Amino acid sequence: MTKILVTGGAGYVGSVSAEAFLAAGHDVVVLDDLTTGHREAVPHGARLHVGSYGDGATVARLLTAEGIEAVLHCAARSLVGESIADPARYFRDNVAGGITLLEAAREVGVDRVVFSSTAAVYGVPDATPIREDAPLRPINPYGETKRSFEGALGWYGRAYGMRSVTLRYFNVAGATEALGEDHDPETHLIPTILRCVESDRPVTIFGADYPTLDGTCIRDYIHVADLADAHLRAIDATARGDSRTTAGAVVCNLGNGGGFSNLEVLAAAERVIGSGIPHEIGQRRPGDPPVLVASADRASEILGWRARRPSIDDMVGSAWAWRVAHPAGYAG
Repeated sequence: MTKILVTGGAGYVGSVSAEAFLAAGHDVVVLDDLTTGHREAVPHGARLHVGSYGDGATVARLLTAEGIEAVLHCAARSLVGESIADPARYFRDNVAGGITLLEAAREVGVDRVVFSSTAAVYGVPDATPIREDAPLRPINPYGETKRSFEGALGWYGRAYGMRSVTLRYFNVAGATEALGEDHDPETHLIPTILRCVESDRPVTIFGADYPTLDGTCIRDYIHVADLADAHLRAIDATARGDSRTTAGAVVCNLGNGGGFSNLEVLAAAERVIGSGIPHEIGQRRPGDPPVLVASADRASEILGWRARRPSIDDMVGSAWAWRVAHPAGYAG
């Protein structure tokens, strides 16, 4: 059993990961300020502390009082458009706040960190599937702040012996029986489609003239439960004496290995719903590459991880089942 602190554990990815940690027999503490997370999303058995990972004194006290051995850092600002409009907030929270978290951990002797990052650090890649040694060229402040924190983790490993695993991924989807996606505003395609179905509004597909088979963008998707499994395996890899993290910082991409176009995702939703879903074609969004798919070979080699729920129908189906069971989200 490992005592694990999950920052952002009242959010979508963090709560499902906390649920997976508990199922594996670990002791879980959640730190979340509840500005975007939901108290109701914290799984039974995890202890919630309401607060910010950017408050170093509070974090240090919490790590000590709970006897924390490892940290899963999921908490972050993550809206691309907001990051462009207010980059100061993103650098303050994602970078400065993240360094405060690392310093608190170093102060009390916690030297195991798993960072839930993003494939947005690659920007517009030269080739797909994207490998971990591809150039890091983020095209927005959100991606830049994640890249900056990744860099800090690497140097903390070299200088202070901190063991870390960083996981980069694109789109997370789906739900478990108890936990699902409940964002406001919602920017992800699958929940946006499902909300349009519920409100009887047409779905807007941005661009249909890309050099792909159906003309729409292709994106990598992984099931949120598969991401939680990767977080669990990464925590295990940071254990003292584990040769996988002896050198400090390890970086792995996560992905299905293929990807799905926007129209394929829409078709999957139609199969799940059992009826056609009205949609309209909008203009391309600036900066949207035609194809973004990650290579997960390194995650397979180092962590023994692969996507066990690769079907887009399964992802959409589990998301829809959760919405049907929770029509008001966590507020219901």
